[in-house]
Amino acid sequence: MKNGMIECSVCHSKLVNPSTKAVSRAYDRHRSKISSKQWVLNFLLVGGDCVLVGLQPVLVYMSKVDGRFAFSPISVNFLTEVMKVFFAIAMLIFQARRQKSGEKPLLSMSTFIQAARSNTLLAIPALLYAINNYLKFIMQLYFNPATVKMLSNLKVLVIAVLLKVIMKRRFSIIQWEALALLLIGISINQLKSLPENTADLALPVTTTAYVYTLIFVTVPSMASVFNEYALKSQYDTSIYLQNLFLYGYGAIFNFLGILGSIVIKGPSSFDILEGHSKATMLLICNNAAQGILSSFFFKYADTILKKYSSTVATIFTGIASAVMFGHRLTINFMLGISVVFISMHQFFSPLAKVKNDQQGDMLEKANVQDDHRSRDSSFIEIAAGANEEASHRVGSDERQPLLPT
Repeated sequence: MKNGMIECSVCHSKLVNPSTKAVSRAYDRHRSKISSKQWVLNFLLVGGDCVLVGLQPVLVYMSKVDGRFAFSPISVNFLTEVMKVFFAIAMLIFQARRQKSGEKPLLSMSTFIQAARSNTLLAIPALLYAINNYLKFIMQLYFNPATVKMLSNLKVLVIAVLLKVIMKRRFSIIQWEALALLLIGISINQLKSLPENTADLALPVTTTAYVYTLIFVTVPSMASVFNEYALKSQYDTSIYLQNLFLYGYGAIFNFLGILGSIVIKGPSSFDILEGHSKATMLLICNNAAQGILSSFFFKYADTILKKYSSTVATIFTGIASAVMFGHRLTINFMLGISVVFISMHQFFSPLAKVKNDQQGDMLEKANVQDDHRSRDSSFIEIAAGANEEASHRVGSDERQPLLPT
């Protein structure tokens, strides 16, 4: 990239490098013109995400033995990334077989190398996801599944701030108020998060829980924003090829974590299948499906929509925890969920998007007017030059030849 221009490695043509502000405006125009197919896709993504995200804390809770994990959480994360890598490879092969003649082959070495160079940014969210996946297990040691799900919803506000700072995403005042309502709903649920028979927690334990909560909210929020930017900035690249890089980086980072545990705990901890049960196998499959679905959210939908769909999964998690483990659904939980639904309706209401759409239309009209003005001015200059040339009279000295005869 030189002077703000990108040169294609194939045809060597030069294009203007799209900034984060340009990507955000392009997304705003795309969001205001959502087709019926996009609505169907969003509905399927939200429905699938609600089921998978809702099951995840329940499966983690089922995997605990006497309040602890008999397996290494890093091994679960590593096996999850390996499963996603195999899925990405299988889908790439399937997509390559359905390619039409004349299209650039997906499985060629040149395509792979070029895509790997342009998608190196995916290593950042892969590292952050590796850290976050480990934190999910740590959080289960301090809070019940429904509380963990509600705490994870705090990521919505952090994600909104990061989207505004990093991707220059615009939100209306109504949408910021909706996010504030979401925090209020979460706070109502957290007024009494500990069971009645739980002993008083000492100060160090409470402080540790809050520190883990802060990291648990910040790290995946940064991962989601970087992941969305990385996927959408290379929109023409196959999502399965991008997933192959993302999951490959994730498998490498988790394998490094396994090597670190071997150094600390000894060679006996190398058995990545030790302590696993049917519940952990279901957990691995659920985490893999959840990660694959998230990539479609980030590339074809929106990170905020992803987090709100995870909020809806709170109901499923709370009901499943009450049915399977006897956790009571308190009045605080029900009131918090009601406020969350009001927040969702307010955030995605057409009234909340009017200001953003009007600003986008005004910017687009201003750009069109500037183009027309530049074209008109150039046309006037050309016309003036033509008139000057036509009205110019040739003198006697100008009729003489320039070279001597």
